[in-house]
Amino acid sequence: MTQVIQHLWFERDMEDALRCYTSLIPGSELEWQSVLAADTPSGPEGSVKLAAFTLGGQRYRAIEAGPLDPFNHSFSIILECDDQAEIDRLWDALGEGGSIEQCGWLRDRWGLCWQIVPKCLDELISGPDTEKTKRVTQAMLQMIKLDIAGLEAAARGG
Repeated sequence: MTQVIQHLWFERDMEDALRCYTSLIPGSELEWQSVLAADTPSGPEGSVKLAAFTLGGQRYRAIEAGPLDPFNHSFSIILECDDQAEIDRLWDALGEGGSIEQCGWLRDRWGLCWQIVPKCLDELISGPDTEKTKRVTQAMLQMIKLDIAGLEAAARGG
């Protein structure tokens, strides 16, 4: 069966990034790392690094091979959190040295984009009650880091 594996290209510091990610997210591990022992179009022997890792049970591969295309919002990783404490923990750790954005988005210090959201968000913004969806969406658009209590209050109409 065909496997689907996300692949990330790091300009630099791939090992630090992967160690950070795998330490923060349960069900994660750095599986292996390797250095290419040959000259490549990206650089001389030893300048290109490869890795395999899992984040929350999802498989990834990574390469560190100098600048190419920087990470952007076209690809982001969504972290669905059970509670506000988990949102706060991941927000603080991944946002450190990066840039904070609106609606639960941030860019970490390696440039990768993340969306840190509560698991209940899908339930709050889906379904037949369009007025509830509108209230929750409007509340979310006013937030930087998502606040579960505020989203739930908007869903109730409060």
